[in-house]
Amino acid sequence: MFRFGSPEYLWLLLLAPLLAGVFVLYRQGSRKRLARFGKADTLRELMPEASPKRVRNKFVLVLLAVVCMVLALARPQFGSKLKEVTRRGVEIMVAVDVSNSMLAEDFQPNRLERTKYAIDRLVEQLHEDRIGVIVFAGDAYVQLPVTSDYVAARNFVKNLSPDMVSRQGTAMGAAIDLAASSFSPGSEGSRVLILISDGENHEDDPVAAAQAAAEKGIRVYTIGVGTPEGAPIETGGDFLKDENGNMVVSKLDEKTLEQVALTTGGSYIRATNRSVGLEEIIARINEVEKKDLTATLFEDYNEQYQYVLGLALVFLLLDTLMIPRKNRILARFNIFGRQRRMTKR
Repeated sequence: MFRFGSPEYLWLLLLAPLLAGVFVLYRQGSRKRLARFGKADTLRELMPEASPKRVRNKFVLVLLAVVCMVLALARPQFGSKLKEVTRRGVEIMVAVDVSNSMLAEDFQPNRLERTKYAIDRLVEQLHEDRIGVIVFAGDAYVQLPVTSDYVAARNFVKNLSPDMVSRQGTAMGAAIDLAASSFSPGSEGSRVLILISDGENHEDDPVAAAQAAAEKGIRVYTIGVGTPEGAPIETGGDFLKDENGNMVVSKLDEKTLEQVALTTGGSYIRATNRSVGLEEIIARINEVEKKDLTATLFEDYNEQYQYVLGLALVFLLLDTLMIPRKNRILARFNIFGRQRRMTKR
């Protein structure tokens, strides 16, 4: 298992393209200044020891050294020991509607972005529980299997978008069925599904799927994102229209979401711009009987920064040994047997 112990330092890698841009501008300026004194061919004869290639190579070596030093600061590590950890918690599957209707802007900046922010805040508060992520529109897919890796969960959530599901629609029933089969073995009695959607189901029967989930001991909590008045859907810089050319307005369907939740003994919450409602649901989930959940994690990590730092020192040493001009002594040796042109006197 590989990771960075201090990943925040990786932002310093943005210095690399910045330094490269400054170097390119500097070289262009140098060529323009030299062009004032004569043609390039004439200047090369007047400055036989000048070597633009060596200058460029020295810069590349320094740039590689900077990149390696940044990577060393980020502390690359490899996991060296597996350990089974037992935690007392709940397995939570979060099913997120990523259909185009979630781009409606009755929530700011839109329904989906508001949902992603709320889930990110939720994951920050988890300690002993496991979490998985399912995305659905016309179809449903497991985006992240149940895990205790909260960093990975937050990264996956940040990338949620309608492009993840090729077929549009809102198949809540498929999402519930998929979630019911995605919990890990041994977590019976401590399984929770949080379904976040605008409730506009167009594909299947989510209530029947909820009944099947309830028989497996799964509680479904639903969150309605949107307003009953609805809002138009903007995609690709234009508003979505139906086959008759009329603007599509996506409205919150609370009835379906309420039925799904009540069928499993869960509850329904309508989100607002101020609060999506995940905090309230987590408070109710904590009332559910928790179980001992076993997870296999890497316990010890070996630091590997010294190797990257050593490579940076090698690049700096090569830069020091390389002079920025041609060497007169080496230039006297005709290593490749090139014939010099003889000039007649």
